[in-house]
Amino acid sequence: MAESDGSDNEDVAAGLFREPDDYYQPEKQPTIVEHKLIHGKTLKLRLVGHSPLWGHLLWNAGRTIADYIESNHGTLVEDKTILELGAGAGLPSFVAALNGAKTVVVTDYPDVDLVENLRHNIEHNHLQSVDVHAEGYLWGAETKKLIQHLSLDEQGKGFDVLILADLLFNHSEHSKLVHSVVSTLKKSPEAQALVFFTPYRPWLYEKDMAFFNLAREHGFVVTKIMERVMEKVMFVEDPGDELLRRTVFGYSLQWS
Repeated sequence: MAESDGSDNEDVAAGLFREPDDYYQPEKQPTIVEHKLIHGKTLKLRLVGHSPLWGHLLWNAGRTIADYIESNHGTLVEDKTILELGAGAGLPSFVAALNGAKTVVVTDYPDVDLVENLRHNIEHNHLQSVDVHAEGYLWGAETKKLIQHLSLDEQGKGFDVLILADLLFNHSEHSKLVHSVVSTLKKSPEAQALVFFTPYRPWLYEKDMAFFNLAREHGFVVTKIMERVMEKVMFVEDPGDELLRRTVFGYSLQWS
């Protein structure tokens, strides 16, 4: 038998370390979603193709808080300063801007794709003419770059309204999230943080609600302001009480 020159073995070895043809999945492309305002106008928002921070979805609480802002814009956001944390596509902030807010700062985790996507949505919804700014912000971090968008006489006071939509599922970050609210919400009886969420994991509902106990410990009065059952559940195959997974709960935090 003729001796092998080793090439066959080398080919086999190379094959062991060669990724299958479908190993690298194609990068998920951005998607476009629409939100129809109560008064008829439709906003088109781009969502990033994929985000481990869930910024590739338009959440039920985001839609619900947007409707709540629009319905109550005269007393809630008109001529007010607004800050949104964990904004995703930025829908509630944009609704506030279109309904007379003085200044809007919309933030999400400081990831280039997420922040650039927010800026894309500002531009493509023609919001450049109103005072809207997109920033990357890590909860619990220094807030100077957020406050600097306020007028000089307001920078020492903070924002009139904070928006937190579907953020409470991240239980390990509750303390940092409350810290950011404390650091940025104006020390005024009229100022408030709107916290809307759905318990997508019903068995962890009490852990979601623990956020409000922490807020009380930091000097806030917590008031339930609304409850809305959505027509459809967001994640059909998820376990747990479907009615609870379709329900958006809305709360307000105000200084005691």
